[in-house]
Amino acid sequence: MITTASSITMNSSPYPYMTSNKFGCIPGAMHEHERIKLKHASSWSLQFKAPMKVNATKVGAIDWSMVDPKKESPNMVSDLRVERMIQDDSVFQEIFCIRLYEVGPDQTASIETLMNYLQETTANHMKKSGLMHDGFGFGSEEMSKHNLTWVMAKIQMVVDRYPIWGDIVQMETWKAAHGKNGVCCNLTLHDCKTGEILVRASSYWVMMNTKTRKISKFPNEVRAKLEKIYVDKPPLIKQDTRTWSRSEEKINEHICKGLKPRWSDLDINQHVNNVKYVGLILESAPKTIIENYEIHSMTLDYYREFTKDNILQAFTSILTNNSDETSNYDIVDCQHLLRFDIDDDNSNIMKGRTRWRLKQGKK
Repeated sequence: MITTASSITMNSSPYPYMTSNKFGCIPGAMHEHERIKLKHASSWSLQFKAPMKVNATKVGAIDWSMVDPKKESPNMVSDLRVERMIQDDSVFQEIFCIRLYEVGPDQTASIETLMNYLQETTANHMKKSGLMHDGFGFGSEEMSKHNLTWVMAKIQMVVDRYPIWGDIVQMETWKAAHGKNGVCCNLTLHDCKTGEILVRASSYWVMMNTKTRKISKFPNEVRAKLEKIYVDKPPLIKQDTRTWSRSEEKINEHICKGLKPRWSDLDINQHVNNVKYVGLILESAPKTIIENYEIHSMTLDYYREFTKDNILQAFTSILTNNSDETSNYDIVDCQHLLRFDIDDDNSNIMKGRTRWRLKQGKK
């Protein structure tokens, strides 16, 4: 049972940026998010405005009735999966605690962890909005009548700072129309203790027919539900429409062949989950980049699905203006390709770009 937060005082909580009177943003809070703008300072960079601090009343409060009072801090909470719809059910918020198994060797949450949070929050918002129901896979009852399911077509993400083990963070998302048959999901990830915005992302979703495995139009009844929750605002990150090209000047191309997905990589759509693509393309990233740099921004375009029975190749090209070693740069830009291990014009599965910055302690 969720108790009222009236008994929670800001002085007693170690998370001052979580409101003391209710969980969730105040009306109008979402409209104060600044749109991230592209500024072409270099060939592949996603530029954006500096992170702003979030007012305490805009981030939300933990349901402290879920916390064991004998434990010393919220870092020891067994489950902080608290969620809420606000602003006439157009904005959805969910709180997560960074788990030990979600942290990598750098003691920060992995890029896959952040993408899992984005996907989880997007799906839960759709469930709350009646666009996804239990027992109907990744879709709703209306969608199942037309053999339809949701799939992600593209994601753009900027990471200002990676959270660490024990951090309590809040994801906030809202939806907007993207063309006639697409949905843009805007998301922000906040540090609940400081109010800092850690991650900003815009992902684009379409419907796939589970019989033909092709993209489909929205049924009228589903479109009507979507229009009720749409927020008339541009994408949080301006869409990058530049094409991936092998003609770009680069140091060299790194290739990893013979990649094979595991059974555990499949999701309820019976194909490899979109988050797993990231780990596969990074298999071809040079060791010097993986060890010394972290992903600062990322754009991924998904072209087709694949299953555990497919054999894949991953390519990473390092983009630069000269042939110096990457260790001489504070910023490294890469482009990536994931494809089937066959010589075919339709073998491309995903293309993407990443911008990497030196890790703390490597500068």
